Parts: sequence; C-alpha cells; structure tokens
Amino acid sequence: MNRSIVVLLARQSWKNAFHSRAIYGVLVVLFLMIGYAAYSGWKMYTVQNEMREHYQRVARERWEDNPDKHPHRMAHFGTFAFRIKHPLSLFDFGLESFTGNAVYLEAHKQNTINFSEASMSTGLLRFGEISLAMLLQMVVPLIIVFLGFGAVAVDRENGTLKILLTQGARGREILTGRSLGLFAVAMVVVVPAFFCAALLLIASGVSVDLDLVGRLAGIALAYFLFNAIVCVITVAVSAGSQSSKAALMKLLGVWLLLAVLLPRTSQALGSYFFPAPSRVAFETVIEEDVLKQGDSHNPDDPHYKHLRDSVLRVHAVDSVEHLPFNYSGFVMREGERISARIYQQHLQALTRLYDKQNSLTTAAALVNPFTAIRNLSMALSGTDVESYKVFQSEAEAYRYTMAQEMNALQMELISNRKPGPQDKPLAISHDHWKELPDFKPQGIAIGASLRGAWFSAMALLLWSVGSCWWVGRLSKTLKAI
Repeated sequence: MNRSIVVLLARQSWKNAFHSRAIYGVLVVLFLMIGYAAYSGWKMYTVQNEMREHYQRVARERWEDNPDKHPHRMAHFGTFAFRIKHPLSLFDFGLESFTGNAVYLEAHKQNTINFSEASMSTGLLRFGEISLAMLLQMVVPLIIVFLGFGAVAVDRENGTLKILLTQGARGREILTGRSLGLFAVAMVVVVPAFFCAALLLIASGVSVDLDLVGRLAGIALAYFLFNAIVCVITVAVSAGSQSSKAALMKLLGVWLLLAVLLPRTSQALGSYFFPAPSRVAFETVIEEDVLKQGDSHNPDDPHYKHLRDSVLRVHAVDSVEHLPFNYSGFVMREGERISARIYQQHLQALTRLYDKQNSLTTAAALVNPFTAIRNLSMALSGTDVESYKVFQSEAEAYRYTMAQEMNALQMELISNRKPGPQDKPLAISHDHWKELPDFKPQGIAIGASLRGAWFSAMALLLWSVGSCWWVGRLSKTLKAI
C-alpha cells in the first residue's frame, strides 16, 4: 500500500469536508450541544451526590439520636441507604435515571430501591435528557453519514474515481484514505467531548485513581474504535453504491435500523420471551415461603415451638426465663436468618431471569456496533445494571447486619423476665446505636465492570476486524462505473 496516496486522499477528504460553510454551522451546534451535555451531566452528578450524601448523614444522625429503647424497636426503626453516583455518570447516564437511589432498611423486610429520577420527572424532561455518550453514540454517527455518503460515490459520479484508478491508485488505498479523512473529521467532535469530560472530573474534585483513569481510557478507546467502524462502513457503502443519493438513503436506513430499531426490538423481545413477575407477586411469594418455614412472631408456630423445646433441652431448663440469654432475641435472629435466605434465593432467581432478558440485547452486539458501544460505555461509566446489583447487594448486607446486631444486643442485654405494670419498659443505653457502622457503599470495581461487558468489547473488536475485511474485499472489485 502506497502511504503517500493514502495520506493525500485523507487530506483531500478533510478539505472537502470543510469546503462547505454549512459544516461550520453544524460544528457550532454540535459544540453547543456538547457543552450543554457536559454541564448538565456535571450538574446532575454534583447536585445528586450532594443531596444523597446529605440525607445519608441525616439518616445516620437520626439513628444515633434515638433515646434509650428496646433493640428490637431500633431494628424496626431502621435507616436509609443512598446510592452514590459514579463520577463517570456525568459522561454516560446509562440506567442511572431509571434505577432507584434510596432504600429503607428495616428488620424482617427487604424493601425495594425507590426514588428514581425518571419516576420523579415528566415525560418531557426525560425526552430532553442529553448526555455526552448519547451525542457520541447517536448524533456523531449521523454527522459522519452526511459527511461521508459521497466519499466514493461522488468520485464515481464526476469521473474522479476513474482518474484515480487509471493513475495507479488501488482500491484499498482509496478506501483507506477516504476512511482516515472522515475519521479525522469525526475526531474534531469526539476529542473535545472527552476533553470536557476530563476537565469536569477534575472540577468535581473526585479522587483520580487508577480505576477512574483506566475507565476513562477504556471509554475513549472504545469510542475511537466505534467511530472508526462507522467511518469505514460509511465509505464502504458509498463505494458500493452507484450514486451518492443511493448511498445516502442506504446509510440513513442502516443508521435508523442499528441506532433505533434493533436496540428497542431486542429489549422488547427479551421482556416477551422471559416475562418477569410484578413486584407484588414477587413479594407475595417470598412472604408465603417465609410463613411455610415459620412465623417468628407467633409463639405457637410449630417450627419455633420445636426450636424452643430444643433450646430448653440443651440448656437443661424448663422455662425461657431461666436461659442465660434473651430468648426473644434468639428467635428474632433465627427468623431474620431464614427470611434473608429465602429472599436471596428468590432474588437470585429473579436476577437470572433479568439476565436472560438482557441476553438478547447483549447478543445483538454481534450484529449491531451501536449496541456494543452502548453496553461497554455504560459498564465502564459505572451506570449499567451490574453496578445497580452491587448497590442492591451492599444495602441488603448492611440491612442484615443491622438487624442481627440489634438481635445480638437484645440477647445479651435484655432480660427474659417481663416487666410488671409498674416497671419501666425494657431498654438499653442509646450509646449502643453508635456502635453500628454507618452505611458506606463501595461501588463496583473496574474488573467486575469488564467481566460484565467482555462480550460487548469482543463484539466491537470483531466489528473492527470485519470492517477491515469488508474494505479489503470491496477494494478488489472497486470500479469507476
């Protein structure tokens, strides 16, 4: 391959793109959109995190400010867990607007995560949400289509292609040069978008560590590769079309199919083939299974009656009042263990069902690079479903620890003797509430994110290899007519 010819054609494509004054108007609009998306993403990240951290502190203060009381009452008093947004959510909102951000934690019950931004907004607000990732995934490829649909087709129409071929330029050199020139034009928009994201990360005051740098570098590499694929496909379609008009119609159809229709279709098919139960049905099944094991609040329940007899026999006493620990706390501990185990079993089954629903979308990455970049971008930005699962798991682990800590305090510090009519209610010092650690979400590590998005990364690499192969095959049959 003659590199000088490739460079010459790339420069010519660059000059042709900026030959028309219309491109400057388009770039101005795009830069304004990038600025708005970057600012709105940064504002949403900072405001939301400040709000969630504030209410997490309020929840902790209210927990610690409780007076002396029974530990079981404290377990039912509960607390809140708030999800902290990942710093790169300012680049790609992902599922952040649809998944909840707060959950109420209490004993014997696993509540759902509520207060998603979408549920608190109107449809118009949701429609008007623009992120940097959305611009790079949807708008920039469309601009590439309009700039590159005539990359080879126009040369064929005006006779330039015939001149290039007769003067010794080979098909591979022509297609490579046009693709590189179109890619350079695309980078005029892509590079500033990442520059804005990096500046806003610094302005946000986040801790810049290897995890964050690795994620940002991975996202940048993925988008550079994605735009290169779009440029190659655009030039290839232009080369395979007899006219620039036909090339434009084909490319618009491909963009509409890959960017809009296929993603929505795969999601709809996933929900159709693997229907998920409603929240009410899910909670009802769990409650029924817990009651089958036994009701810890019912002293005549067969399971817990057998448990009481066993405990009395082991400790060689004839009444729970003579046990060296509080028996009610022991029963509550056992009930919490059983209900948590049953909940985890049903949650894992539901998670597998959701994974099956998402499997169609994940598999679609093999035939749709737009799906591949979307999945990979959300994963590296910490805004995908896996990051939501991590928060859900952390919140449930904290809820279980809180409930069992209160049960342990009851077993240790509360007497088995019931207070008389004139006695004060059983209670322990409020100093014990501070012994429970505060909820501190750790978030998802980059390794876990990559494990969840390896298929999309592989699909994007396959698309790059396939695009190069397509150009190589098309270059052998490239004709001037």
